Amino acid sequence: MATISLDSLDLAALLCSRVCHDVISPVGAIVNGLEVLEDDNDASMREFALDLINKSARQASARLQFARLAFGAAGSAGASIDLGDAEQVARGLFLDDKVAFSWSAPRLLFPKNRVKLLLNLIMIAITAIPRGGAIDVAVSGTVEACEFVIKAKGLNARIPAHAETLLAGDSESGTVDAHGIQVYYAGMIARASGMTVAFSIDGDEVTIRATTV
Repeated sequence: MATISLDSLDLAALLCSRVCHDVISPVGAIVNGLEVLEDDNDASMREFALDLINKSARQASARLQFARLAFGAAGSAGASIDLGDAEQVARGLFLDDKVAFSWSAPRLLFPKNRVKLLLNLIMIAITAIPRGGAIDVAVSGTVEACEFVIKAKGLNARIPAHAETLLAGDSESGTVDAHGIQVYYAGMIARASGMTVAFSIDGDEVTIRATTV
């Protein structure tokens, strides 16, 4: 196992690739829907296309809003983020019926890095239940001393491959690709915000727990 060495340009490029990966599917669906509207006069097909465009546009918007908080600056240095805003963008990720989502947190202003960590951990939790299920997020404590507990429950639940080593900033090759960059980035945020992250699994439920150091 080797410590990952990544310069700022590569980090920015890999994170941009990750964001593009998340929005390209709904944007492509919008383009497909528009092509149907242009080429097909059948009423049922046009209704299908309009429904596809509507759903895909909402999905693309939700994913971009989420990425803005999870990866973006979201304010000036030292800024805080309302946990209510974090809940709103997190719920946007679960517009379909594949994953049920619940959230329990005080309405507080948290340091932006801790909010970014919470959102990134939710993304990791989604990958822990590839066949869908339920995700429960609980935030407790105070701004100074807090705990995040994210439970992902579903068929074939598993701790995502290499997640623990990537969070620690390591990999077998000492490098990271676009598939692993989000987890690696979450580890960077955890260290910057003074929090530790641990995984556990019990049957079909994965728990991700982040606590202040």
